[in-house]
Amino acid sequence: MTATAEVATVEPAPRAGRQTWRRFRREPLGLAALVVLVLLVLTAVAAPLLAGRPSGYGDAVLAPPSGAHWFGTDSLGLDVLAEVVWGARQSLLVAASASLIAIVFGTLLAVLGAYFRTLDTVISVVVDLTLSLPVLPLMILVAALAGPSTLTIILVIAAFSWPEVTRVVRSQALAIVRLPYVDAARLMTSSPFWIIRRHLIPAVVPLILVSVVLTSSRAVLSAAGLAFLGLGDPNTWSWGRILYEAQQAGAMSTAWWLPLFPSLAIFLLVLASTLLSTAYNDARNPRRNG
Repeated sequence: MTATAEVATVEPAPRAGRQTWRRFRREPLGLAALVVLVLLVLTAVAAPLLAGRPSGYGDAVLAPPSGAHWFGTDSLGLDVLAEVVWGARQSLLVAASASLIAIVFGTLLAVLGAYFRTLDTVISVVVDLTLSLPVLPLMILVAALAGPSTLTIILVIAAFSWPEVTRVVRSQALAIVRLPYVDAARLMTSSPFWIIRRHLIPAVVPLILVSVVLTSSRAVLSAAGLAFLGLGDPNTWSWGRILYEAQQAGAMSTAWWLPLFPSLAIFLLVLASTLLSTAYNDARNPRRNG
């Protein structure tokens, strides 16, 4: 008698990424924030196509918003809309570069500290010490000593942004290294770096994605603050430089459009980044239905 075994076909569960995206699409604020960020990035990339590079002097000085100049003009007669468009390119470049350096360095220290407990104490002390320092005065001091340039601003912001990334990622990584599959991986290989690359880093990727968005928005605020104090790159336009030029010309209170539009751009970026990270955190929560 021959027994026939019936094999049941089980459909694979949807991937976590698809589930997260399906939940994310139900978040209207998150989708709106994503659209705003995409539009800001496209504005920065297509700046040469949208407006001419503001330089030299214009004819209409401190002209209010009109059909000829939608955002008005500044004390040099330059179009504020062109300054905001080109400022998006510089501001997002600084934010992306500084956050990338901070994310890579902060994540590397976090996973190394979580896996090698002998390093964890040292890394924790350095992180706590750095987070306890007055960041803004130190950033101003370092930027002033190094001289105003785009590279200086990127490195200064990255140097004071990585500890927050390390603290957030480390808390998740510590929970991951205690899981049974990591113990099983230790039995399969003697290379800790293979385990870190294969198991630890992929497990903290969702936190890294959130950190990228939040760190970028904080980098924009820091860059705008430094530029407003005159420590930004004088050869490129940024949202902070627009505010700095308005303050230097004494037009902050009389020409309301000068501080309004770059401030709105900064506000939109920070608000969209916060809403996007919140919606993403909610979407990847496995306890949500769907």
